[in-house]
Amino acid sequence: MAKQSFAEKLKNLFGGKKVDDEFFDDLTDALVEGDIGAKTAFQLTDDLQKICKEKRLTEESDIRAELKKMLLGFAKSVSLEPQKGKTSIYMLLGVNGVGKTTTAAKLAKHYAKSGDVIMAAADTFRAAAEEQLEMHGERLGIRVVSHQHGSDPSSVVFDAADAARAKGGALVLADTAGRLHNKENLVRELQKIDRIAAQKADEGCYKKLLVIDATTGQNAVRQAEVFHEAVGVDAVVLTKYDSTAKGGVAFAVGKEFGIPVAFVCTGEGYDDIQLFDPDSYANEFLG
Repeated sequence: MAKQSFAEKLKNLFGGKKVDDEFFDDLTDALVEGDIGAKTAFQLTDDLQKICKEKRLTEESDIRAELKKMLLGFAKSVSLEPQKGKTSIYMLLGVNGVGKTTTAAKLAKHYAKSGDVIMAAADTFRAAAEEQLEMHGERLGIRVVSHQHGSDPSSVVFDAADAARAKGGALVLADTAGRLHNKENLVRELQKIDRIAAQKADEGCYKKLLVIDATTGQNAVRQAEVFHEAVGVDAVVLTKYDSTAKGGVAFAVGKEFGIPVAFVCTGEGYDDIQLFDPDSYANEFLG
């Protein structure tokens, strides 16, 4: 049997239940299971209970509206637009298996509508990572800069940035490794790429995007912590998202680290990517 989404649990909670202490306890549990995180869930329901008492709210629609308002305080959107005639670098971060390489291809197609894009295969360790990116590049007609397997990832980004500058400016999308099992090595590698990218991009044109799988819940919060500590994260891209996903992860990452969400990916196709809209995301989460 499929796990219930938070929206379904919320619907059941309101079904004939009195809005009392037990109701708020059950709401806390549902929020934790919806991947909001225990600390945030307790804080949310405490605050919500106080507001409901003060305003004497007992109607489902009123309580939902208050909860939505609170959640929207955590989830922010951000628009990332490369500047024409400048060398921009967007580094994609994230653990293996979240869909980073596919996301790079989706972003490449999205941004190629309005300017030049180059993809950099800076995950030089994962078997077939470069080939995968090159296959996407061929399909999309977008140039991919890659070096041989096992070479220095920062040199790939260096060369891709030079190629972008030679074009009179372009966006470099750098796909990086995500081997969290040997975290020290990964962190050192990312910090080196980070230094190179910061030097090679024009001022204000370098961004770090963390790709997280919307279905992985609190694991995603831990991933955000690791990458944010290592190099700093400017925005999140959510993959594998559909409205039945548990979905609270965007609120959790926003609340914990203040990182906004730029894009949401809803499928495997190149066009299955859209700008993050906090309002509709909150509506889907709350059902």
